[in-house]
Amino acid sequence: MNRTRIFIILTALLMIAGPALADKAILAGGCFWCMESDFEKLPGVTDVVSGFTGGTLKNPTYNGNHSGHYEAVEITYDSAKISYQKLLDHYWVNIDPFDDGGQFCDRGHSYLAAIFVANAAERKIAEASKQRVTAQFPKEKVVTPILDASTFYPIAGDESYHQDYYKNNPIRYNSYRWGCGRDQRLKKIWGEKASH
Repeated sequence: MNRTRIFIILTALLMIAGPALADKAILAGGCFWCMESDFEKLPGVTDVVSGFTGGTLKNPTYNGNHSGHYEAVEITYDSAKISYQKLLDHYWVNIDPFDDGGQFCDRGHSYLAAIFVANAAERKIAEASKQRVTAQFPKEKVVTPILDASTFYPIAGDESYHQDYYKNNPIRYNSYRWGCGRDQRLKKIWGEKASH
């Protein structure tokens, strides 16, 4: 096989595999329905999947056992269109970084906010972004941790209705979001920076 033919084959394989090589970020910010909604609207984000991460239990489920896990989203994005830094900028204004008991009306460990980093470069960016938030609110304690990424378990099977819930059940979703006080609290913390 000559070099030109090998190059053409490799180029074609890379084009096919392109989306699989996209960057991913895992973030927890309370209800994963809301996190999906908040991130899918960003240019450069190609997919947002709801699931669980951060715990040791294998194959957690929503209606069964997800003890020790966070409700989180796995965000697939094109780093040529949106940077990890920009994702984090958007993340902070969509959470309450001072709440150590959950997020908004959702209480308990699984609803805590957290940034899950996959490597040292992400950790450096995440730590710097947290420092900026801390400097912005000198009288408050920013409690959102930066944790090492672990296995992400997408919601699947009979519980797949949680994926794209805000699109498939807009009336119920909007009623829940309003009733939970999410946007009201975000506006109180972040003012016009709050994105919803």
